[in-house]
Amino acid sequence: MKSYVGVGVSVGVLAGLWTQVSVQLGLVTWVAFIAWACYFAAGGGFTGFRKGLAANLSGVVWGWLASLVAARLTFDGALAMIVTVLAFVLCVQAAASVLSFIPGAFAGTAVFFGTSFAFWPTVLALVVGAGLGWASGVLGERIQKTVDRRSSAGTAGTAEPIDPVTPAAA
Repeated sequence: MKSYVGVGVSVGVLAGLWTQVSVQLGLVTWVAFIAWACYFAAGGGFTGFRKGLAANLSGVVWGWLASLVAARLTFDGALAMIVTVLAFVLCVQAAASVLSFIPGAFAGTAVFFGTSFAFWPTVLALVVGAGLGWASGVLGERIQKTVDRRSSAGTAGTAEPIDPVTPAAA
């Protein structure tokens, strides 16, 4: 069974630090957690960082454009039409490899709407969140290697002996 102690420690410590710093600086704390989750959901490592963040940021841009159009269209059904087109675009842009993490694009749009259309605060928090994802992944691997090394060193010589007799094949 795979142990998640390393990533748990790194995410826990960084989450606490981010919360304290973001609250003190008046940043949008929760948005970074969405980007952080996208980092892991997109596969972690460089790929998760690149795809998660690119998809998040594209979602913000598309959401911003949709909000501009929505402000000008006032007929019944305009919002539904805009959302239809927006959802379509968020999916078809996935043909570009860097934008292929569709949930990240939807998350980026959702957080932009959730911040009441605060473009730059949303972008900043998404970038920080992706960076925290990367940092927690790297630190988590290092911590886990240390934990694994220590636990295997502590059990050296305690494994059951291997039976040298192999049963005959039936």
